[in-house]
Amino acid sequence: MAEVRFQQYWGLFLKKAGELLNRLDSAKFPLLLQRIVQKLHLKDERAFTDDEEGKLHSTFKLDTDELELVLETTEFFLQQAAYHNAKPAVLTQQLQSLGLNEDKVADIVDTWTSNGKDVIENLRKKTLNPKQLDTIKWRLNLQMAQSTRSELKEPNAAFELGIRDHNTKETEKLQMEFTHEELYAFYSQLEQIQSQLDTLS
Repeated sequence: MAEVRFQQYWGLFLKKAGELLNRLDSAKFPLLLQRIVQKLHLKDERAFTDDEEGKLHSTFKLDTDELELVLETTEFFLQQAAYHNAKPAVLTQQLQSLGLNEDKVADIVDTWTSNGKDVIENLRKKTLNPKQLDTIKWRLNLQMAQSTRSELKEPNAAFELGIRDHNTKETEKLQMEFTHEELYAFYSQLEQIQSQLDTLS
């Protein structure tokens, strides 16, 4: 039931956004798109400053909420195109299905066609975390005896991970040890992660 309500809300949201986009000045809309697509990979930076948004209100004759909806929806369309590496024909069809006028569809598709390759490349370079795995060293150990169990033979694996901070360019070393059971459980989790990544690629 909640999913149905969400879909209804999302449909109304896109319908309202589409109506606003269709009202925009066709001569100025491509300039809006160009600024948004240039800033798409900068998560912490807005496409427009407060002063620029103030000018957009009068340029497009939109109130604050309407302008926010237009900017967020346009950014969403381009983000989805980047995420799916959308082909122009597919993007055109999807935008048309939302009720956008032909000129607005053409402007969005033209902007994506001209900038899509650079956007995807910039998004790939932009990491969520500045620290990334740089090197892996490992060795196997076999513990032969303990004071309480003279015949113990317990294998374990020791790892040294080099974690590089792309901001400071420094590398720190993280050391870990796994028993056979722990290593197998860790490997199983990595397999699940790999499987999920494969479905996204």
